[in-house]
Amino acid sequence: MADVAATSEGISNSSEALPEQQQPSPEFLQRKIYFLVDQLRKMHEELPENLQTRISYDLLTELANCVLNEGIFVIVKALMELQHETERHLIKMRMQVENEYEIEVAEWRSKIKDPEELHHILGLMKIKHTKKLVESDKRIIEILDQKVKDQQSTLQKAGVPGFYVTDNAKEIKIQMFLLDFILRLSRLKYEPSK
Repeated sequence: MADVAATSEGISNSSEALPEQQQPSPEFLQRKIYFLVDQLRKMHEELPENLQTRISYDLLTELANCVLNEGIFVIVKALMELQHETERHLIKMRMQVENEYEIEVAEWRSKIKDPEELHHILGLMKIKHTKKLVESDKRIIEILDQKVKDQQSTLQKAGVPGFYVTDNAKEIKIQMFLLDFILRLSRLKYEPSK
């Protein structure tokens, strides 16, 4: 997405973005919106029919207007990077629980020579490990759920249409498709002569 700002042709609405150039003309912006809406409609057509009905043409138009401000691309990229970092951290957290179990099993195997006693101890450890793993997984899910809410809130505050804080799985799925649309738009270069 960083290269989008470098390859796009002055579509930002901020006067700081174009200090030595004139702001884009209303005609340029209108043509850009038509281009974005057309791209969004093509993406929309790729969705399963039940999702197409949940994403209106008005929402696509609002989204096209919203991404005229390329700052939205920057926000989405930053949220993605944060999510990837969170996921890496959570994977490490879960692996640590697994590793602790394996280390503990190895220690018991080296200490206990009686197979019957070792089998009993390992059975108890497996129960303890399973419980700890379930607790860890619940914590991971809570963290991910909170991350989703934080992202929804950030995008809502940034004015991205279709985003608001919700736990509804269907609405979250729609928001995921909207994010995909935004990411795909960020990779496109608008050619005003076309």
